[in-house]
Amino acid sequence: MEVREGGLDDPRVIALVAHHQAEARATTPQENAHAMGAESLRRPDISFWCAWDGEELLGIGALRELSRDHGEIKSMRTAPGHLRRGVGRAILAQLVSLARSRGYRRVSLETGTAAMFGPANRMYEAAGFVDGPVFGGYPESPHNRFMTLAL
Repeated sequence: MEVREGGLDDPRVIALVAHHQAEARATTPQENAHAMGAESLRRPDISFWCAWDGEELLGIGALRELSRDHGEIKSMRTAPGHLRRGVGRAILAQLVSLARSRGYRRVSLETGTAAMFGPANRMYEAAGFVDGPVFGGYPESPHNRFMTLAL
C-alpha cells in the first residue's frame, strides 16, 4: 500500500468522494452532514491523499489547516472492497504525521454518530483521539461527534 498526495483528477477518486458524500448524507440529516465534494476538496488549505495498491484505489483522506497550530482530518473513506484491512489507519497515520511536520499542536475531526460511523470512531479512539469541543464553525448536534488529538 502506498499513500500519496493528490488524486482529485482521477475519476476513481472522484467516484469514491461522491460515494462518501452520498452515504454520509443518507445517514445524517442534511444540515449535519459535512462531507465535502471533490471540488470543495481542491482548496489551497486542504492536502488530499489517496491510498493505492498499484492502480487500485484503496481509500482517501485529507488534512485541512484551520490555523497555524490546528489541523482538521477530512474526508476519510476506505473503498468498499477494502474495509477492515488497515487502509484507514494508514491514511490517518500519514495525515497525523503531516500535521506534526507542519507544527500543529492538535488535529481535530468531525464524524457521525450513526451506526455506520462506528468502525471509524473506534479507529480514531484507537489512534488516541478523544471527544473534544465543537470547532471550525460546525453546529453542535446529536448527529455529530467532535474529536481531537494533542500532538
